Amino acid sequence: MDTTALSDLDPLDPVALTQALVRCASVTPHEGGALALLGSALSNAGYSVERPVFSAPGTPDVENLYARIGTEGPVFAIAGHTDVVPVGDAAAWTRDPFGGTVENGILHGRGACDMKGGLAAMAAAALRFRRENPEAPGSIAFLVTGDEEGPAVNGTVKLLEWAHARGQRFDHCLLGEPTNPSSMSDMIKIGRRGSLTGRLTVNGKQGHVGYPHLAENPIRGMVRLLAALDATPLDAGTEHFDPSNLEVTTLDVGNPATNVVPAQAKAVFNIRFNDVWTPATLAAEIERRLHEAAGNAVRYEISFEPTNSVAFLTQPGPFVAMVADAVEAETGKRPALSTTGGTSDARFIKNYCPVVEYGVVGQTMHQVDEQVAVADLLALERITYRLLHDYFAVQHGS
Repeated sequence: MDTTALSDLDPLDPVALTQALVRCASVTPHEGGALALLGSALSNAGYSVERPVFSAPGTPDVENLYARIGTEGPVFAIAGHTDVVPVGDAAAWTRDPFGGTVENGILHGRGACDMKGGLAAMAAAALRFRRENPEAPGSIAFLVTGDEEGPAVNGTVKLLEWAHARGQRFDHCLLGEPTNPSSMSDMIKIGRRGSLTGRLTVNGKQGHVGYPHLAENPIRGMVRLLAALDATPLDAGTEHFDPSNLEVTTLDVGNPATNVVPAQAKAVFNIRFNDVWTPATLAAEIERRLHEAAGNAVRYEISFEPTNSVAFLTQPGPFVAMVADAVEAETGKRPALSTTGGTSDARFIKNYCPVVEYGVVGQTMHQVDEQVAVADLLALERITYRLLHDYFAVQHGS
């Protein structure tokens, strides 16, 4: 981290704060100076800041950040992550991936939209709100991890447990993931689908293709089982969720020979499921379908990877409406309420308080030449400021 740049930084400027964070090479699981920079900005504004490090066997140690200003409720939490995915082929980038350059109204760099830009805009708004409203009631807390893009073992899930054990409680949370497909008025995420991965092995008997009666081809059995999994939709969707979706992601027999019947066929599939299912009930349904399709003709094994990705929904109500109102007031258009996309750390936060997700446009997340529009950063700062103002005004009846 460039300490000279930090001393000159105006943390109330969401563009400058995003640039400073992008210049921290915080590729999972490395802190890269990003949490230190954010922590310094919050501490200088009167926040109490702690940076706990969590560990687990087989995973890298990860540094996290918890900050809070205020001692009373309600507590509005702002959540996010400073870690980013690797840049890939740096030579393929048209600008320095960690340069944070601004050209023609676009800020470039890894993490610009996922999600250093969103975190910077929300932090700038929170700092401006407290500066302009020093007597504002309630508290604002920050839950920031360096383990969202990694295993997600030593990050938000443990940070929440750590905070809860110390008596910290949260009333509502805004998570700044890049939720908008194309414009800042597009979408608020009020839930997420769950994720379940299955590993299917069909056993056969290796043999010569010229003597098929002496062999047992597992590929036929695999095709039969996969067809059974795909034959009937898992569900028809719900009011707020699309139908659950199963996709086969790998299919392999590991056979280099053209005249040998293989001994095994293996497949991996992933299901993004809605709130009709839990991981346990979904696994049971998959096992039922496989058992029925296999009969006595196919010898197979099925296993499921452990998952902490469960489907959840923050029911539309006053808080969701307040976020939508703030977006509409600043953009002129009311955003859709959505549960699409992959998983996020909201799946952990929802166990502690209602959570919604709203951030910048995410078209370039994880891509070469990741970028964010300066106008979107400024809009998110205004939206977050308005939300904080309305939230504390409504909570205290003023």
